[in-house]
Amino acid sequence: MKKVMYSMVTAAMMMGTISCSSDDDNNTTSTSEIANTVTSGAWRVTYFMDGDVDETSHFENYNFTFGPNNVLTASNGANTYTGIWNVSTEDATDDNPHLEDIDFDIIFNAPDNFTDLTEDWEILERTSTKLRMKHVSGGNGGVDYLTFEKNS
Repeated sequence: MKKVMYSMVTAAMMMGTISCSSDDDNNTTSTSEIANTVTSGAWRVTYFMDGDVDETSHFENYNFTFGPNNVLTASNGANTYTGIWNVSTEDATDDNPHLEDIDFDIIFNAPDNFTDLTEDWEILERTSTKLRMKHVSGGNGGVDYLTFEKNS
């Protein structure tokens, strides 16, 4: 009887292991894929929610270029601001299993509207023309949302 029970438990464990294996490895996104996406052209902010305040208009008419050597440039023709961008991996988990553990880091030192973008953003969605992200504040737990869309 013990041998039969042991065999049944072993078979159940093997079936569980097989059924739980990941077959969606082709859906994962790497840091280099994200970097290749954002470095291909100019982008604009189409949505920026800073906590409860929609601040999208602060970036109206600005084109963002994610250049080589992690140089980030925002320009509207009259004003140009330079910052830093980076795509990195992190050990924490997030809401999207296909983009898990990937942060999109943005750093601007000035002006104030642009320093609001300085965060380690969690990528929620990435296509060839859109990058949708969020950041949860460690201080007050507020959530910010940022969406870049590629200029056509």
